[in-house]
Amino acid sequence: MKTTVMLVDDHKMIREGIKQLIEFDGEIEVIAEAGSGEECIKILQTVTPDVLLLDINMPKMNGILVLKELKKIKKEIRVLMLTVHNEVEYLIRAVDLGVEGYVLKDSESSELIKAINEIKNGSTYIQPQLIPILNHCLINRNYDKEGIEQLTKREIEALKYIAKGMFNKEIASEMGISERTVKNHISNIFKKINVLDRTQAAVFAIKNNLVSLF
Repeated sequence: MKTTVMLVDDHKMIREGIKQLIEFDGEIEVIAEAGSGEECIKILQTVTPDVLLLDINMPKMNGILVLKELKKIKKEIRVLMLTVHNEVEYLIRAVDLGVEGYVLKDSESSELIKAINEIKNGSTYIQPQLIPILNHCLINRNYDKEGIEQLTKREIEALKYIAKGMFNKEIASEMGISERTVKNHISNIFKKINVLDRTQAAVFAIKNNLVSLF
């Protein structure tokens, strides 16, 4: 079954270019397009793609506002934020709102397709060159020492792998345990550090300096 995608960008030419790139291998299908944030929200009343490719820089209702609204009305849609900028404030705001992926528009098509596939399968994806920026900014936030102290050594190990964007199967292989045990670890981690998903868990790990990604 193909991965279904919706494109949201205020430039039609950019949408057409991205569509050609991601549909080339035949595994991804663009089922809807929107040229504004307002149009995006309207279309999503009748369409539910696996992944929403969302431009951050749009007039009136920008990508951040769309993301904020989307997390209220259709949480099941995975969001991959696209931008030509790497401003920290956009990245941090998107992560805080629960974005599943974040890449620059000048990325290689292979990286964009990889990001789509990873977040569609339940993982998160932040473009590697953006991680040091995220790390540098978040490391100055208040540490949650109490949350860290509640985690076991194995849970901390699993959390580090989550922060690196690894799938449960990969984590199980690295830790020498079953996928079921990994799922149990992740469930316990989420409860102990009070997060709802892998993106928030990854942010927790980075801001508490549990992973070094420079």
